[in-house]
Amino acid sequence: MRSASRRSRRPPEAFGSLLRREQRFTEADWRGRLSSSDRVTVVARLGVETVGCAGGVVPDGADAVLLIAMWISPGHRGRGIGDALVTEVVDWARENGWSRVELRVADGNEAARRLFVRNGFEPTGQREPLPSNPTVDTEMLVRKVS
Repeated sequence: MRSASRRSRRPPEAFGSLLRREQRFTEADWRGRLSSSDRVTVVARLGVETVGCAGGVVPDGADAVLLIAMWISPGHRGRGIGDALVTEVVDWARENGWSRVELRVADGNEAARRLFVRNGFEPTGQREPLPSNPTVDTEMLVRKVS
């Protein structure tokens, strides 16, 4: 696998994981993640450039799909890429028999919150700290898909 470096306009706590954690995964780990039947990875590309990604995963014992790892290149935000990524994950959940998609959005990430609400997600009021930075709170949003 190639090594890559990117800068983000968002603080590290905007993400559910950190680069140093992800760099510890081996190629076999990544291939296993991509081939698992209980998860989906969606990548948005314009030509040869990757401009966004999102994932859906069913954690052990869960009764819903969790939308995770959503990212859109800062230069491509506001162009509908986020809507398309959310739609793909929701469609995958529906096609695989799941009735709900859940996600967590960090406090202060109003652009992401607007994106998810626009795509049918509703706040639940359920709050918990961000695992990668417990000083940042998140709220769960949910969307019924069937």
